[in-house]
Amino acid sequence: MQYNKSLDRLLQIMEALRAQCPWDQKQTIESLRPLTIEETYELCDAIIKKDWNGLKEELGDVLLHLVFYAKIASEQNQFNFNDVIEAVCNKLVYRHPHIYSNVKVSNEQEVKENWEKLKQKERKKSVLSGVPEALPALIKALRIQDKSKQVGFEWDTTAQVQAKVMEELAELNEAMEENNQDHIEEEFGDVLFSLVNYARFIGISPESALAKTNLKFLNRFQLMEQLIETDAKDIGEMNLEEMDLYWEQAKIKLKNK
Repeated sequence: MQYNKSLDRLLQIMEALRAQCPWDQKQTIESLRPLTIEETYELCDAIIKKDWNGLKEELGDVLLHLVFYAKIASEQNQFNFNDVIEAVCNKLVYRHPHIYSNVKVSNEQEVKENWEKLKQKERKKSVLSGVPEALPALIKALRIQDKSKQVGFEWDTTAQVQAKVMEELAELNEAMEENNQDHIEEEFGDVLFSLVNYARFIGISPESALAKTNLKFLNRFQLMEQLIETDAKDIGEMNLEEMDLYWEQAKIKLKNK
């Protein structure tokens, strides 16, 4: 099968849908926004699961949304899909002077630092102004830390970050003793922020790590439920100690898969 016309075909389908389908005609950039967020999370799920077929499908769904937004924008005489492509091409060329100009870099960190300097030059605002307000808190913390790092606002060693985590945990414990809920929440937030920083220092994506742990817990808990049901027991009538025995069984079974 020839794919060189695939993008043109998608754009033509969008034209037809917008002209003939009642649902597609009704959509606005505001109505599409929550659907786009949902599609993005489905894409992230496929990535976490390493589901390549799912990844292909979800990438198509996200691409459809990009085409849809551009179509609506063209109807408003704002821009079209080709303008979107041209803009990102120009941005990539401009922000990669080590490829398209005579700037020299020796590693990934220098590439990121140059990228942030160029973005700062474009905006002439805060280093952190490029962090989207609507990002989930965990990802937002990572982006804040990563951007502040580019201008040198950063710990020197992992040991310093570890110490900061322990310091924040101690402050949380103090807040717990005070029994002040607002202070507890504040200090708990500080602990999470410091853990995100720790993850970044040791080369781990906190979002991916937590997503994998969520999936691991989900699989183990559901297997535990199956084991309990096989033994003709009711999980609602069991205490924690009884459930923990089945939890350990599920843990062993999943490890041996």
